[in-house]
This record gives sequence, C-alpha cells and structure tokens, in this order.
Amino acid sequence: MPRKTRPIGTEPAPELMLFDLDGVLIDSLPVMRAAWEAVSTQLGVRVPFEAYAEHLGRPFADILAMLGLRETEGFAETYEAEAVRFSHLAHPFPGVEQALKGIVEAGCQLGVVTSKSAARSRPLMEALGAPFAALRVPGQGRGKPSPDTLLLALVDSKTDPAAALYVGDMAVDQEAARRAGVRYVHAAWGYGTPAEPLPLILQEPAQLVDLVCERPAKRSA
Repeated sequence: MPRKTRPIGTEPAPELMLFDLDGVLIDSLPVMRAAWEAVSTQLGVRVPFEAYAEHLGRPFADILAMLGLRETEGFAETYEAEAVRFSHLAHPFPGVEQALKGIVEAGCQLGVVTSKSAARSRPLMEALGAPFAALRVPGQGRGKPSPDTLLLALVDSKTDPAAALYVGDMAVDQEAARRAGVRYVHAAWGYGTPAEPLPLILQEPAQLVDLVCERPAKRSA
C-alpha cells in the first residue's frame, strides 16, 4: 500500500527553498552509473554501482570510505573526469524548470546544497534557467548529513532556518535538514526513501509551487 502524504499548505510558505541537485532537480543517475563503471574498469574495482548508489547524497570521499575503498589512486579525480565526459546523459526531471519559475514568481528564493562538486553543479544549475541565491558543496564545510553546508547557504541568502525549506530525495538529506533546524520535503521522484518520522512527500515537481503559491510576489521598489 502506498504511503499517504501529509497535506500541502499546513506550514508557512518558505522565504528560501533549498534543493539537493541529483535526484531532485537533475536526473543524473545515468551519468553516475556510467562514470562509476568506467572508473571501476580502469582501476579494477569490483564494487557494483548499486552499492555506491545506496549512499548517494554523501560526499564522494565519505562514500568511498563506507565502501572500504581507499582514495590512493586518484579515484575521485578519475570519477570526476568520467562524470564530465558523460554529463550529456543528465537532464532536468520533467516539470522542474516550470516549478522553479513558479517558485521565483511567488517571491521565494532558490538555493542548492549538494554533494556534487561546484564545477559540475554550476553548468547544470545554469541550464535550469532560474536565479539561485546560494550554492554550497562539500569542502566548504562538512558534507551531509552534517548541517554545515545547509547553514552556510542560509548565511549566503540571509535567511533564518525557520524561514527555509530543504527538498531532498535521500535520508541523508532529511538528517542534514533536521540538524540544521530546517523543514524538509521529500521528492518521491528521486532515488531514495525518507526516514521516520515521515516528512511531507511530494509526488511531482509541480507540487513544489503549492508550498509557496499563497505567498504574494514581492513588489519591486
């Protein structure tokens, strides 16, 4: 039986909506799979992609450690290069671009907090055609599930945690939001499942706009 979601609109509209990138805004799983399999072949690694994918949302170095892989042969650098080579396989999830436009028109700021590098995140964000007030990645603080990068994004956008919301697709996103004191919404179209207690679960990107639709657009000075 499918889980029931909590009704939308029971919380105040956020002033800032932060997003995980992979699995929420961008469907990059084909990129990650191709890059992982290419690197595994090159370096003789026998860990299947499915084992790697279980830990998506965490910094790459942390995932390697959890899988018992030592970063001694330029694993991260090789993976990064392969991910760039296969970047053409990544695409926005259907409805994401329209949802971001609606969120901005409602007067809500946007930001991204991801475990992907800044060099790979920025082109994907630019392709979405939306104004982002913040981008935070590992290396600028401890990665998820630590709250560091979420809190830094709040500083960047001058937003109080109580006025922000984080949209993720993995339990590690939910944990980071909890530690940061930020409301969490789970994107069911992504790659993971939420943890207990269940957060608000959205089934499609269009529902993101419902979280801010009652918020009046800001008037220009």
